[in-house]
Amino acid sequence: MKAIIYCRVSTDKATQETSLSRQEEELLAAAKTWGMEVDAIVCDQSSGYDLDRPGILTLLEKIKSDTIDAVLIQDETRLGRGNAKIALLHTFFKEGVTLYNLSHNGELQLSETDSMVLNIVSMVEEYQRKLHNIKIKRGMKKAIERGYRPEKNLKKRGNFEGRERKEVPLEEIIRLRNNGLTFSEIAATMRGFGYEVSKATVHRRYKEYTAKNENITKRADDL
Repeated sequence: MKAIIYCRVSTDKATQETSLSRQEEELLAAAKTWGMEVDAIVCDQSSGYDLDRPGILTLLEKIKSDTIDAVLIQDETRLGRGNAKIALLHTFFKEGVTLYNLSHNGELQLSETDSMVLNIVSMVEEYQRKLHNIKIKRGMKKAIERGYRPEKNLKKRGNFEGRERKEVPLEEIIRLRNNGLTFSEIAATMRGFGYEVSKATVHRRYKEYTAKNENITKRADDL
């Protein structure tokens, strides 16, 4: 099992460095006892209420990029306090990382309150995801009802002469807009077919198109 050791003290005073060293030594000994491979040791000297910590950001980057199974801490307050702690706990659990601490001599045991809050956060995220998907489906359905045929334009939908999925198809934005869809509905429809595009991007591309056409018309009139 690959693990990262995380140590934290609340201030950058020289007297706190002893505490950091002690945390590191105790956690290295615990990792050996628990049969874990220590991938890195990360330390912070800042408030537990603050998420903007160099060490915690490094820790999160390593969890995202490497195969990390566990994070070792002295106790849950070293990870953080208040909302910062809840946010970090939620992030670790989503990434499948197990927290171990010396206080429990093993895997971290959450309090009833922390467990309840994390369950609420997870439920809110799930409903946000469902609402997002419903919005995409609604936009796609409305677009198809108004004549949008994605299989004629998307390469991975059968037309090998179509555009790549990574591009934003301006002609489809124009067509959907002409069919009466809002910029938000157009963006949702595009995302449903694999285009990473926001409402703002759709609006900007459409405005660029209309501005270009206006300039062409103006030049023609001047002639």
